[in-house]
Amino acid sequence: MIKIHLFDWIIIYSYIIILIYYGVISRFKKKLSEKDFILSGRKLSLTGFIATLVTTWYGAILGIGENTYLYGIQTWFIFSLPYYFFALLYAIWISKKVREAGHVSIPDQFRYHYGEQAGIISALILSFLSSPAPYILSMGLLIQFLFGIELGIALIFSTFFSIIYIWNGGFPAVVRTDIFQFILMFGGFILLFWFLCIKIQNPISMLNQLPTNYLDPLGGNSIQYILVWFFIAAWTFIDPGFYQRCAAADTTTTARNGILYAIGFWAIFDFFTIFCGLYAISNLQINQATLVFPNLAVNILPIGIFGIFITGILATIMSTIDSLSLVCAISFGRDILWRINNDYNNKSIIPFIQKGLIIISIISIFLAYLLPSIVELFYTIGSLLIPGLILPFLNTLGKKENKFNQKE
Repeated sequence: MIKIHLFDWIIIYSYIIILIYYGVISRFKKKLSEKDFILSGRKLSLTGFIATLVTTWYGAILGIGENTYLYGIQTWFIFSLPYYFFALLYAIWISKKVREAGHVSIPDQFRYHYGEQAGIISALILSFLSSPAPYILSMGLLIQFLFGIELGIALIFSTFFSIIYIWNGGFPAVVRTDIFQFILMFGGFILLFWFLCIKIQNPISMLNQLPTNYLDPLGGNSIQYILVWFFIAAWTFIDPGFYQRCAAADTTTTARNGILYAIGFWAIFDFFTIFCGLYAISNLQINQATLVFPNLAVNILPIGIFGIFITGILATIMSTIDSLSLVCAISFGRDILWRINNDYNNKSIIPFIQKGLIIISIISIFLAYLLPSIVELFYTIGSLLIPGLILPFLNTLGKKENKFNQKE
């Protein structure tokens, strides 16, 4: 546990209170329909689309720091470039098809083309593929860093906090809080980068003084290792978060342009995060590379600015945990439990999604504790589960679509 000034604590706790208000309290008086709960009534604006997509894909912020500290600019070639490429393909080729298909989820699309059993199997795979486990681990490590508590307890606490504000608010709560968290995540790292430039040296001088191995795109690994990460990035095609946002967009233009704008914001954020990680290589000596950014902030940022930065990291991670927890809960609760129940006329979907949320959260805590490396979690989950879904999903896009008219 580190010593944090009272003013920084006030900023951190203010963020938590605001998040609870917008995610939980403000939704108590409004009862959501099932389609509102899952897709915001298919009225997601361009602003909401960009904010929720950009923030959702950056929960592994501690993993970015870990990999940059260990391998330098390789981080951009495994965590940035591949995702730009596949996101661009998604925007141009897939986003319009998803919006026009009228399905609620990827398992719905599998069910429509391949049958009931295929829908359930795809939902089961997606429940693990989009697991929030790596991000719950990130949040747990950050809570452990701030409060000095045992990792297992920190994981439980981070999971509980993330699910309470989507329990009743669903996707509208995710979008509402992500707009707020979008501002925090960018603001925090812009401030850290600024103070690094002022207190240490300018970025060009810093790069010139780095050992050459940190400027190697391969980071000392083989080209095959980099290609595996490109393969993992292809999961963008079957990412339930991408699918949900495109299905929820108010128009096909919003779905396409929202992704294109998001790529630009990801590139900007990558610049700040990777450069901050590169500064840490020569100016920070720590044993736990996962906590590069928090430790760098402790050494560089003044009182108040440190609190803003920590809320930025919290916002970056939390915005991903809530989104992935929800899409996993939808996959497991709606597309497995509700479908197996087979009583579409008399059973509300939302209680099944809430049951799925509990089950997925327990599984995610177990995975995070079993594999306490963020990068290893990505590598293991991605390389094992992606192959079974990509080609069947892409095959559905080439088939003639009709509006999905089953009970949603």
